[in-house]
Amino acid sequence: MTLSPQEIAPSRTALLVIDAQNDFGAPGFAMAHAGMALEPVESAISRIEALIAAARKAGVTPWFVRVVTRPETDSRALKRFMVRSGMADGIAICRAGTPGVDYYRVAPAAGDRQVEKLLYSAFAGTDLETRLHADGIQSLVLCGLTTDCCVDATARDAFHRDFDVFIASDACAAFDVATHENALAILSTHCATPVMTQEIVTAWNTG
Repeated sequence: MTLSPQEIAPSRTALLVIDAQNDFGAPGFAMAHAGMALEPVESAISRIEALIAAARKAGVTPWFVRVVTRPETDSRALKRFMVRSGMADGIAICRAGTPGVDYYRVAPAAGDRQVEKLLYSAFAGTDLETRLHADGIQSLVLCGLTTDCCVDATARDAFHRDFDVFIASDACAAFDVATHENALAILSTHCATPVMTQEIVTAWNTG
């Protein structure tokens, strides 16, 4: 598709930067220790950096979304799912008070917004929807980690809340290319429009 500048006009668009955190992307942290390929993450974050810069220049507010976990807020369903999946040790990712929870290669600046979530969707258990509506936001541009999990969950919840959802397809990543591409294909069928970072930057420069 050709992205119209009006679809992501700066006055009514927000950029959601999802889970660009050490445990998901940085060498020496959780996903690296698990043997995941980090090259797709590094490439995506380079484009996230470009999107953040373009958003600030155009007057689009970046929202930095990150998961912050604690033993006392780990849900029953999550713990039981992890046990069934043989990943009980994987539950302690992005723990509050550890370096793993910190942003990786990006950081909020003055005027940017932050959202802390407990699990996948940026809307579940947060006040994000209320804050976006208060700002007059109608369109969301999503980027971050991972395409098949937290980006996916946030995109679906945003659509259910009547936002127009665009995914910066080359500014998201999974830990393998096939999973990333499959997630984008499914989302594009149901609720979100994938677009390239350069298309977004061009639209904001035009708008």
